[in-house]
Parts: sequence; C-alpha cells; structure tokens
Amino acid sequence: MAANYLMIKDYKKSIEFGKKAEILNRKNKNYKELTSTLLNQGNAYDALGQDIKAIEAYKESLSLCDKYNFPSFVAMNCEGMVEIMDRQNKLDQVKYYAEKGLATAIKIADNFNIMSCYQNLSVYYLKTNQHTKAKELLFKALDISKANDYKEARGTILQSLSNVLYAEHNYTLASQHQREATKIREDIFTESMAQKHANEEVKFETEKKESQIKLQAAEIRQKNILNYLLIAGTIAFFAISILSYRNYSHRRKLQQAKIDELETEKQLTATEAVLKGEEQERTRLAKDLHDGLGGMLSGIKFSLGNIKENLIMTPDNVHAFERSIDMLDSSIQEMRRVAHNMMPEMLVKYGLDTALKEFCTEMDRSGMIHISYQSVGMQNTEIAQTTSVTIYRIIQELVNNSIKHAQAKNVLVQLHQSHQEKLLAITVEDDGKGFNTDQLKQANGMGWLNIQNRVEFLKGKIDLQSAPGKGTSVMIEINI
Repeated sequence: MAANYLMIKDYKKSIEFGKKAEILNRKNKNYKELTSTLLNQGNAYDALGQDIKAIEAYKESLSLCDKYNFPSFVAMNCEGMVEIMDRQNKLDQVKYYAEKGLATAIKIADNFNIMSCYQNLSVYYLKTNQHTKAKELLFKALDISKANDYKEARGTILQSLSNVLYAEHNYTLASQHQREATKIREDIFTESMAQKHANEEVKFETEKKESQIKLQAAEIRQKNILNYLLIAGTIAFFAISILSYRNYSHRRKLQQAKIDELETEKQLTATEAVLKGEEQERTRLAKDLHDGLGGMLSGIKFSLGNIKENLIMTPDNVHAFERSIDMLDSSIQEMRRVAHNMMPEMLVKYGLDTALKEFCTEMDRSGMIHISYQSVGMQNTEIAQTTSVTIYRIIQELVNNSIKHAQAKNVLVQLHQSHQEKLLAITVEDDGKGFNTDQLKQANGMGWLNIQNRVEFLKGKIDLQSAPGKGTSVMIEINI
C-alpha cells in the first residue's frame, strides 16, 4: 500500500502505511522488507521537502544494506541522498553517495542504477567545474540508456549534458542536446496520451456493451412476463392490454434513461480527458521552461559574468553591461514566475489551502489588486490532487476575470470546508463594475465556459450574482 501510494504521489498516505509496515517488519525481524520500507519512506519525505526525516530513513536503510548484504537497495538509497545533498550544496557528500551507489551497482551488474549513478556523480563534477569528467560520466550513462532503451532516462541525461555544455559555452552543441531532450519528452508524453486515450475508449466500449446486455436482459424478462399473461386467455384481455401498454411505456423510459446516462458518462469522460491533458501539458511546459530555458539563461548569465572579468570597459560600457545583467535576472525571474503559474509547486507539495494562500499573497503583493484570502476547516483536509488542481484553476480564472474584465480594486476569496456535510464552499467576490449575467449566453470567450466545465467535472453547483455597478459574486459548492 505504501509503495502504491508513492507511485500515485499521495505521499502522506504512503508515509501512513509505511509506518505500519515498519512496525510489523521490526517486530518480525524482516530486515529485507524493512530496508525496502525505509527506502520508500525516504522517497516520500523527500518529495514533501522534509529533508531531515528523509535522510534519517535513507541512512538507516543503507545501514541495513551493509549489515545484511542487500546490495539491490544501495544505489536507490544513495540516489535519494545525492538529491538532498545537492539541494543543501554539500558537494563532498554528493560525491560520496554517488560513488557508493555506483560501486554497488557495478558489483551486481545493475545497468539501470549504474546509469543513474553516473548521472548523479556528474552533478558533483559539474558543480566543481570539472566539466570534462562530468561529460565523460554522462556519455557513459547515455550509452547504457541507448543499449537498454531507457528512453525517459535518455532525455534527462541529454538535458544534464546540455547543462554541462552551456557551462563550457558550447552553445551550439548544448542547444542540439537540449532539442533532443525536449523531443524525447514530447514523444513520451504523446505515447502516454495515446495509450490513455486507447484505454479510455476500451473502457467506454466495455461499459456500453455491459449496459446494452443489461438492457436486453431486461427486455427479455419483460417479454416473458407478457407471454405468460397472454396465456391466461381472452377473459383478461383488457387487463393484459393495459399492462402491456404500461410495460411498453416503462421500457421506453428505461431505454431513454440509459441513453441519457451513456451520453452523460461520455461527456464527463471527454471533459476529464481534456482537463487532465491540459494539466499534464502545463506540467510539461513548466518543466521545459524551468529546466530548459532556465538552464540556458543561467548559463548565459554565468558566461557574461566570466566575460566581464576578462574585458576592459569604459564606465559607460560597464553601466550598460550591468544593466544587461539586471535585465537577464529579470527575465529569469519572469520565466520562473510563468512556470510557477502553469503548475504551482506549492500545490503539489503542501496542498490546496497553502497554494491558494500563496497565490493570493503574490497577486496582492504585485499591486494590481488587493486580494483577501480566508479559509475555514481546511487545515486537516485532504483533497485529491486532480480535484485540488481543478479548484485552483477555477479560482485562478475567477480572479483573472476580476482583474481583466471587472476592473475591481478588491477581491475576496473564501473556502469553507464542512466535514459533517462533506461539502466545500468556494466564494469569490469583487467590487468591480459588474455586468448583466444574460450577456454570458451570447459570450464567445472561453473563460466562463472553462469554469463551468471544471465545476461540472467536479459534479458541483455554481451560482453567479452580478449587476452593473454592483460587483460580482460567484458561489460554488463541491462534494468532497
């Protein structure tokens, strides 16, 4: 259960079941399973940004590997430690754990972990400006990925190789590897979407056939009943005629209800596919911006800094150069802001309430509008990530409407979670110019349509209140 929740990125649930497994494994002295359990817990804590607990789990797992000779878990534990040590800029520790994992992976001929360890070790050499050694390791990893058809891993290796080449100012070859990495990620995304679409079609067709079988079975039962009644004789002809008419009418209603149900399921499936596809595309583009364009801009900034130290410039040129560096910093910050808006990291790590509070704070800090955020009963509420993302997008769209169309000065965003009724109430109000709600029937824009589609996807209810000069209030209720 802990491993499954880790795979679907429900890290809190993974930790909950992992602790139960840990207790049982310690009690039964099942050290191999305990090693695996601690590794999963380390990964979950790492994903939640709880470095101290993650390090504790990884180190105990590694200790069990050394004590009881479980080499298959060493490289994976070391990979987790490398990631944390890299974040904390402890480069000596990065090298130590990368080399430890590599030695064990080579010993047991684990090609995948050998490849991963080469890539981990290249991080140390890149950050210590030993670019030749970093490239050597990455090319070894790239050869393994090609030989074993590790397509996704090949994309990340090419991205790392591109970063090293940017640091060496080899922009032509770096851009080539960057494009190759992007192409691989796009191919993987396309294949994933095609497979998902095929699975949805099979599922829909299967459910459709099952519904048809049930409907035909119901019709057969009704025909049998009708035959038995006809055998009763002509004396009951009038009563039988009435029953036949009623059965016919009921059958038509059943058929129509089944058709309506199938149409509704089809529309919901299509809406879900569109929304999930949109969020996946936002996630992919945000990652490409942050890892691709962000790495390129940072490489250019680093290169310009080195150039400045080796040039003799007039005071005017120095001023112009410094202004260019400032503009580049602004570009990097703007790119990170755009990537954050496309898929907020705060939402994935800390949940809906924290992400919305951060979003409103950032919007308020920008000075474009004053936003107040209030939440009740949200502190211990766990909401599925798909639902959280959808609610976040709804509120984001409503706030943008208040800024762009309503010309509002103040916006109030409220979330109220009723645990007894299992109901989440969302309110977004502004003091803008308002409008005649009948205009939405003739509106050609996609904003309000997207909001309605997302609310329907969550099976929620929406109420819009607005009038010219009286602001706008939107109330949404969703069963959680």
